[in-house]
Amino acid sequence: MHVLLLGASGRIGRRVATELLDRDHAVTGVSRSGTVPEIEDPDFVAVAGDATDPDQIARLATGHDAVASALGPGDDESPELLAEMIEAVIEAIRRASVDRLVWTGGAGGLYVGPDTRLVETDDFPEEWVPIARAAIDAYEILAAAEDLRWTYLAPAALIEPGERTGEYRTAEGELVTDEEGDSYISMEDFAIALVDELEDPQGIHTYLGTGY
Repeated sequence: MHVLLLGASGRIGRRVATELLDRDHAVTGVSRSGTVPEIEDPDFVAVAGDATDPDQIARLATGHDAVASALGPGDDESPELLAEMIEAVIEAIRRASVDRLVWTGGAGGLYVGPDTRLVETDDFPEEWVPIARAAIDAYEILAAAEDLRWTYLAPAALIEPGERTGEYRTAEGELVTDEEGDSYISMEDFAIALVDELEDPQGIHTYLGTGY
């Protein structure tokens, strides 16, 4: 499979690229700088691209089998940039005749009860609310793209660099927690979940939560 990876230079993006390459896929890694110095592999090509520019992304996506996104706004950028990115990417891959998209979403929109999303709970950090709400808005834009085979893949409530165990669980629209009620996944295992979904789709048109 030849995958266009958006946000390839970020912490999750680099791990997704590595996982794809380890499974013998070819990766075109897109970042603003056009460099991903941590990855050296003959099947990896780093290119510069603006994820809010559908013309650029359409050109880059042409000829690929799938697009994966590890995009997110920078610390100095508005969370609303997520909606602009997802609209541009949807338009771009339609132009490029690529219908498979796995988008790294947010855990804030996952349900923890029948009518309660994680972002609506008392313990959800106030400073994370704007990005969580923006991620939900982005999901709703993606959910309307019925012509695409999309998956909105969300991590657990806590995602950090850690061990690659190869173990994880998924739940449709729900926060994945362990027996103690904790919600956690390593970036390495989240990358496995994303590549698994690309290789063997289980969540087409699904907001899919991951965790242990």
